[in-house]
Amino acid sequence: MGRIANLASGLETGETPIAREIAHFIHLITAVAVVLGIMFFITALILGYSWLDAVIFLIGIIVANVPEGLLATVTVCLTLTAKRMASKNCLVKNLEAVETLGSTSTICSDKTGTLTQNRMTVAHMWFDSKIVETDTSEDQSNATYDREAPTWRALTRIGMLCNRAEFKQGQDSIPVLKRDCNGDASESALLKFVELSIGEVEKHRKRCKKVCEIPFNSTNKYQVSIHEIEGDNDHGETKMNLLVMKGAPERIQERCSTILINGKEEPMSEANKNAFNQAYLELGGLGERVLGFCDYLLPVNQYPIGYSFNGDESNFPLSGLRFVGLISMIDPPRAAVPDAVSKCRSAGIKVIMVTGDHPITAKAIAKGVGIISEGNETVEDIAARLDIPISEVNPRDAQACVVHGTDLRDMTSAQLDDLLANHSEIVFARTSPQQKLIIVEGCQRQGAIVAVTGDGVNDSPALKKADIGVAMGIAGSDVSKQAADMILLDDNFASIVTGVEEGRLIFDNLKKSIAYTLTSNIPEITPFLLFILADIPLSLGTITILCIDLGTDLVPAISLAYESAESDIMKRLPRDPLHDKLVNNRLIGMAYGQIGPIQACGGFFAYFVIMSENGFLPRKLLGIRREWDSRSVTDLEDSYGQEWTYAQRKALEYTCHTAFFVSIVVVQWTDLVICKTRRNSIIHQGMLNHYLTFGLFFETALAALLTYTPGLDKGLRMYPLRWTWWLMPLPFSCSILLYDELRKYLLRTNPGGWMERETYY
Repeated sequence: MGRIANLASGLETGETPIAREIAHFIHLITAVAVVLGIMFFITALILGYSWLDAVIFLIGIIVANVPEGLLATVTVCLTLTAKRMASKNCLVKNLEAVETLGSTSTICSDKTGTLTQNRMTVAHMWFDSKIVETDTSEDQSNATYDREAPTWRALTRIGMLCNRAEFKQGQDSIPVLKRDCNGDASESALLKFVELSIGEVEKHRKRCKKVCEIPFNSTNKYQVSIHEIEGDNDHGETKMNLLVMKGAPERIQERCSTILINGKEEPMSEANKNAFNQAYLELGGLGERVLGFCDYLLPVNQYPIGYSFNGDESNFPLSGLRFVGLISMIDPPRAAVPDAVSKCRSAGIKVIMVTGDHPITAKAIAKGVGIISEGNETVEDIAARLDIPISEVNPRDAQACVVHGTDLRDMTSAQLDDLLANHSEIVFARTSPQQKLIIVEGCQRQGAIVAVTGDGVNDSPALKKADIGVAMGIAGSDVSKQAADMILLDDNFASIVTGVEEGRLIFDNLKKSIAYTLTSNIPEITPFLLFILADIPLSLGTITILCIDLGTDLVPAISLAYESAESDIMKRLPRDPLHDKLVNNRLIGMAYGQIGPIQACGGFFAYFVIMSENGFLPRKLLGIRREWDSRSVTDLEDSYGQEWTYAQRKALEYTCHTAFFVSIVVVQWTDLVICKTRRNSIIHQGMLNHYLTFGLFFETALAALLTYTPGLDKGLRMYPLRWTWWLMPLPFSCSILLYDELRKYLLRTNPGGWMERETYY
């Protein structure tokens, strides 16, 4: 426990992928805003503006570039997804972990309780050199073995005594197989089996007092207990100490010098070892968990009743024991797991099994759930098929690989990296907690985003080191839940696939929200650009920009978090964290270079139309900014010779600000619609996102409220507009929709083509 705690506490977890992406976006947008702001500041000073005017330009450009509503959008998107995942049995402890699961490219999954049901049932036994099927009927009428056989009696005695599981109280009237137990799944299965076979386990245990115990641990892989029993010796009937042991069959067998066959103790000869190995491989090949059992009657003269046994120092023999037999238990795979593994594979996610079971058992389960595909061979399979030694097989010829913990212990980092890189289907068996950690670190060295599932204390280091640790909510230990970022409330591997889909969806939707938010930056920046370079009156003010960023754009951007997944979301390869950024060049190109300029044209069209209707034709506006903004000029002439006072000019300017603001709202209608999908047509996706529909009505209603509410001309400088001025940006709005539909059509018809390489964000 101390070593595991030390392993877990010494680990440092890095930033989550979404945190890195948001930091990258912040750096990018900050650089763009500051560079543009400084450029405008310097340009304004060169053109002769006062330093105060230049500072106002600097602030205006930065405000126009920074999406102030992004923080709320990201937080709400992550929270909504976490809430949605909780309803699907995925409880997220860390909001950022929501997206991490979507970026996952490798899942290192525990077997017991995750891929399987963790409902152990004793299926077979091997004793007296034969394999027999167990009788699990309540009346024990189906037994095909002699229940009076000495070896069988010895085997059931060990299963009863070397066992910490207990029945919960008050279940006497319930059938044995349906009773609840305190204890792990394997020991509970053994307890039920022995209770069915010989009955009254509690009474037998009371008669055989436990005087010492060494609990099972992942290093020794065995459990020992010593009991006082009635026994025969030269002095007649008396009490003696019996040592009983169970654990991994190979560990048990190597500690035995004799074997009990047909009630007689025989030396552990090569023939007996071969019979043991054959039975072990056969039972493991059925996908069953196999345990070995042995005992040893401690000599009375050395270990009398009352002897002070010490489990820590082991002041009693742990070798030279008597092998009794094997018991194998079946833990059926969860019904949904094969389909879940198949979905992971189609999504480009590698699923690696990491278990403490024997390689034969692990391999059988891996084939059953699809981690090792039908027809894919391991090195051993190829050697057996070609009838050649394993050493002559090139490991790279095998698509699948089953690695024993002892082999892993001898591997260098380079060898492990080579194994992970060159095998698509991998099973690690007989692994220790430290080896699970080594496997996770190896996958991360390959550049993979790693998810780890586990339920035990020994899984906690790997859970903590992984990019996202997934603990089991029902069977999981408190330590594993503490170390994990996400908890599966139903202990079902299939829930991870749901989490992957939700994680990919949130990344998609965040991209869409940011694309929507950034697009309006161009129509917000260009008024300042023409204000300085063309010397025309300002067409959009900083207050109006804030009304867009923190008002009309906020709810529609958040509504994209509710957008349903596109049809290809689980058919794509996992996101490449090095190249597939949240905000990439193509997204910036789409927002700033394609959709944004169309929106800016719509805004300037409204601006110039209103100015022209009031007497200022576009050519007249060029170069009149100084006179326009000068309070001392009270007789500025328009294109028709009419004179305008300063107050009249400013009222017209603020009306243009309002019209430009309304134009951005109108073109953002279709920008919101086209951001619903990155590849599919809006016809395929539909308008079923009612939150988005609400967002459209909300931004329109808010724009109308800001435009027509009396008194806002004094505070926000928003002036009422004629209803016909709302129609001016509509052609530009429609052109955005037509342009993007054509772009997406070319994307779908020419996958991998120029359009995808340049515009698919």
